[in-house]
Amino acid sequence: MRIKNVVFTMSSPNLAGCPAEKYPEYAFVGRSNVGKSSLINMLTGIHNLARTSADPGKTRLINYFLVDEEWYLVDLPGYGYARISKDKRKGWDQMVREYIESRNSLFYTFLLIDSRHEPQGNDLRFVDWLGGKGLPFCLVFTKVDKLSKNKLQFTIDAFKKEMEKKWEELPPVFITSSLSGAGKTEILKFIEQSNSDNVALINPA
Repeated sequence: MRIKNVVFTMSSPNLAGCPAEKYPEYAFVGRSNVGKSSLINMLTGIHNLARTSADPGKTRLINYFLVDEEWYLVDLPGYGYARISKDKRKGWDQMVREYIESRNSLFYTFLLIDSRHEPQGNDLRFVDWLGGKGLPFCLVFTKVDKLSKNKLQFTIDAFKKEMEKKWEELPPVFITSSLSGAGKTEILKFIEQSNSDNVALINPA
Protein backbone atom coordinates (compact mmCIF):
# COMPACT_ATOMS: atom_id res chain seq x y z
CA MET A 1 0.00 0.00 0.00
CA ARG A 2 1.23 3.47 -0.93
CA ILE A 3 -0.64 6.27 0.83
CA LYS A 4 -1.49 9.12 -1.51
CA ASN A 5 -3.78 11.35 0.52
CA VAL A 6 -4.57 11.81 4.21
CA VAL A 7 -7.17 14.26 5.48
CA PHE A 8 -7.87 15.16 9.08
CA THR A 9 -11.61 14.60 9.40
CA MET A 10 -12.66 15.37 12.94
CA SER A 11 -12.00 15.07 16.66
CA SER A 12 -14.51 13.73 19.16
CA PRO A 13 -14.53 13.72 22.98
CA ASN A 14 -16.62 10.54 23.06
CA LEU A 15 -17.99 7.60 21.09
CA ALA A 16 -21.27 9.34 20.32
CA GLY A 17 -19.46 12.06 18.38
CA CYS A 18 -17.59 9.70 16.06
CA PRO A 19 -18.48 9.69 12.35
CA ALA A 20 -20.84 7.24 10.66
CA GLU A 21 -19.34 3.76 10.36
CA LYS A 22 -18.66 3.98 6.64
CA TYR A 23 -14.98 3.04 6.43
CA PRO A 24 -12.74 0.47 8.15
CA GLU A 25 -10.96 1.94 11.17
CA TYR A 26 -7.53 1.20 12.63
CA ALA A 27 -6.83 2.71 16.02
CA PHE A 28 -3.43 3.51 17.52
CA VAL A 29 -3.09 3.60 21.29
CA GLY A 30 -0.42 3.21 23.95
CA ARG A 31 1.11 4.65 27.08
CA SER A 32 1.82 8.35 27.04
CA ASN A 33 5.15 9.19 25.38
CA VAL A 34 5.32 5.84 23.58
CA GLY A 35 5.95 7.58 20.25
CA LYS A 36 2.44 7.29 18.83
CA SER A 37 2.34 10.62 17.00
CA SER A 38 5.78 10.04 15.48
CA LEU A 39 4.71 6.59 14.30
CA ILE A 40 1.53 7.96 12.69
CA ASN A 41 3.54 10.64 10.90
CA MET A 42 5.98 7.99 9.68
CA LEU A 43 3.25 5.67 8.41
CA THR A 44 1.47 8.40 6.48
CA GLY A 45 4.61 10.15 5.29
CA ILE A 46 3.23 13.49 6.43
CA HIS A 47 5.36 15.46 8.86
CA ASN A 48 3.36 16.74 11.85
CA LEU A 49 0.08 15.15 10.72
CA ALA A 50 -0.25 14.04 14.32
CA ARG A 51 1.23 16.51 16.78
CA THR A 52 4.36 15.39 18.55
CA SER A 53 5.35 16.86 21.88
CA ALA A 54 7.86 16.39 24.67
CA ASP A 55 4.89 16.79 26.99
CA PRO A 56 3.02 13.46 27.31
CA GLY A 57 -0.75 13.45 27.12
CA LYS A 58 -0.99 15.75 24.12
CA THR A 59 -3.72 13.70 22.43
CA ARG A 60 -6.92 14.16 24.42
CA LEU A 61 -9.61 13.40 21.84
CA ILE A 62 -10.47 10.65 19.37
CA ASN A 63 -8.84 11.99 16.18
CA TYR A 64 -9.89 10.74 12.76
CA PHE A 65 -7.73 10.80 9.62
CA LEU A 66 -9.23 9.56 6.34
CA VAL A 67 -6.64 7.74 4.25
CA ASP A 68 -7.13 7.68 0.47
CA GLU A 69 -10.89 7.85 1.05
CA GLU A 70 -10.72 4.13 1.95
CA TRP A 71 -10.04 3.80 5.69
CA TYR A 72 -9.68 5.76 8.89
CA LEU A 73 -6.53 6.01 10.94
CA VAL A 74 -7.73 6.79 14.47
CA ASP A 75 -5.41 8.46 16.97
CA LEU A 76 -6.50 7.70 20.55
CA PRO A 77 -5.40 9.38 23.80
CA GLY A 78 -2.54 7.69 25.61
CA TYR A 79 -3.01 6.01 28.95
CA GLY A 80 -0.95 6.09 32.14
CA TYR A 81 -0.19 9.82 32.08
CA ALA A 82 0.37 10.83 35.71
CA ARG A 83 0.48 14.63 35.47
CA ILE A 84 -3.27 15.07 35.28
CA SER A 85 -6.00 14.51 37.83
CA LYS A 86 -7.18 10.96 38.50
CA ASP A 87 -10.70 11.90 37.42
CA LYS A 88 -9.51 13.24 34.07
CA ARG A 89 -7.24 10.26 33.51
CA LYS A 90 -10.12 7.92 34.34
CA GLY A 91 -12.31 9.80 31.86
CA TRP A 92 -9.76 9.38 29.06
CA ASP A 93 -9.37 5.68 29.81
CA GLN A 94 -13.12 5.17 29.80
CA MET A 95 -13.46 7.02 26.49
CA VAL A 96 -10.77 4.87 24.86
CA ARG A 97 -12.18 1.60 26.15
CA GLU A 98 -15.73 2.51 25.15
CA TYR A 99 -14.59 3.35 21.64
CA ILE A 100 -12.53 0.17 21.20
CA GLU A 101 -15.21 -2.11 22.62
CA SER A 102 -18.23 -0.58 20.87
CA ARG A 103 -17.04 0.61 17.46
CA ASN A 104 -18.18 -1.97 14.88
CA SER A 105 -16.06 -0.47 12.10
CA LEU A 106 -12.85 -0.84 14.14
CA PHE A 107 -11.00 -3.70 12.47
CA TYR A 108 -7.82 -3.65 14.58
CA THR A 109 -6.28 -1.78 17.48
CA PHE A 110 -2.53 -1.24 17.23
CA LEU A 111 -1.20 -1.28 20.79
CA LEU A 112 2.13 0.52 20.96
CA ILE A 113 4.82 -0.73 23.34
CA ASP A 114 8.04 1.19 24.12
CA SER A 115 10.79 -1.28 23.22
CA ARG A 116 13.23 0.38 25.64
CA HIS A 117 11.42 -0.96 28.70
CA GLU A 118 10.67 -4.36 30.14
CA PRO A 119 6.97 -5.32 30.33
CA GLN A 120 4.95 -2.60 32.05
CA GLY A 121 1.92 -3.37 34.19
CA ASN A 122 -0.44 -0.97 32.46
CA ASP A 123 0.48 -2.37 29.03
CA LEU A 124 -0.11 -5.94 30.20
CA ARG A 125 -3.42 -4.99 31.80
CA PHE A 126 -4.54 -3.36 28.55
CA VAL A 127 -3.57 -6.50 26.65
CA ASP A 128 -5.53 -8.62 29.11
CA TRP A 129 -8.57 -6.37 28.71
CA LEU A 130 -8.43 -6.61 24.91
CA GLY A 131 -8.07 -10.37 25.10
CA GLY A 132 -10.84 -10.72 27.66
CA LYS A 133 -13.19 -8.84 25.35
CA GLY A 134 -12.11 -10.83 22.31
CA LEU A 135 -11.05 -7.66 20.47
CA PRO A 136 -8.56 -7.96 17.58
CA PHE A 137 -5.28 -6.13 18.10
CA CYS A 138 -1.61 -6.03 17.15
CA LEU A 139 1.48 -5.25 19.20
CA VAL A 140 3.72 -2.49 17.84
CA PHE A 141 7.13 -2.10 19.45
CA THR A 142 8.35 1.48 19.00
CA LYS A 143 11.69 3.32 19.19
CA VAL A 144 13.70 0.22 18.23
CA ASP A 145 16.49 2.41 16.86
CA LYS A 146 17.35 3.44 20.42
CA LEU A 147 18.69 0.06 21.57
CA SER A 148 20.81 -2.83 20.38
CA LYS A 149 19.42 -5.87 18.58
CA ASN A 150 20.13 -8.03 21.61
CA LYS A 151 18.35 -5.65 23.97
CA LEU A 152 15.42 -5.37 21.57
CA GLN A 153 15.07 -9.13 21.33
CA PHE A 154 15.27 -9.40 25.11
CA THR A 155 12.45 -6.89 25.55
CA ILE A 156 10.21 -8.54 22.96
CA ASP A 157 10.86 -12.01 24.36
CA ALA A 158 10.10 -10.78 27.88
CA PHE A 159 6.78 -9.31 26.76
CA LYS A 160 5.83 -12.46 24.88
CA LYS A 161 6.78 -14.58 27.88
CA GLU A 162 4.40 -12.57 30.07
CA MET A 163 1.61 -12.97 27.54
CA GLU A 164 2.20 -16.71 27.17
CA LYS A 165 1.24 -17.13 30.82
CA LYS A 166 -2.37 -16.45 29.79
CA TRP A 167 -2.44 -16.64 26.00
CA GLU A 168 -2.32 -19.71 23.77
CA GLU A 169 -1.82 -17.66 20.61
CA LEU A 170 -0.08 -14.29 20.38
CA PRO A 171 -1.29 -11.37 18.24
CA PRO A 172 0.64 -10.04 15.23
CA VAL A 173 3.82 -8.18 16.23
CA PHE A 174 5.46 -5.27 14.40
CA ILE A 175 8.89 -3.76 15.03
CA THR A 176 9.03 -0.03 14.23
CA SER A 177 11.17 3.08 14.22
CA SER A 178 9.83 6.51 13.31
CA LEU A 179 13.39 7.55 12.43
CA SER A 180 14.40 4.74 10.08
CA GLY A 181 10.91 3.89 8.83
CA ALA A 182 11.19 0.31 10.03
CA GLY A 183 7.83 -1.43 10.14
CA LYS A 184 6.04 0.96 7.79
CA THR A 185 5.77 -1.46 4.88
CA GLU A 186 4.66 -4.33 7.13
CA ILE A 187 1.93 -2.36 8.93
CA LEU A 188 0.49 -0.83 5.77
CA LYS A 189 0.52 -4.22 4.04
CA PHE A 190 -1.32 -5.68 7.04
CA ILE A 191 -3.98 -2.95 6.85
CA GLU A 192 -4.34 -3.40 3.10
CA GLN A 193 -4.90 -7.13 3.51
CA SER A 194 -7.34 -6.56 6.36
CA ASN A 195 -9.35 -4.13 4.24
CA SER A 196 -9.46 -6.65 1.42
CA ASP A 197 -10.58 -9.46 3.73
CA ASN A 198 -13.15 -7.54 5.74
CA VAL A 199 -14.49 -4.64 3.70
CA ALA A 200 -17.84 -6.43 3.26
CA LEU A 201 -18.40 -5.93 6.99
CA ILE A 202 -18.65 -2.19 6.39
CA ASN A 203 -20.10 -2.10 2.90
CA PRO A 204 -22.09 -5.32 2.42
CA ALA A 205 -23.18 -6.20 -1.10
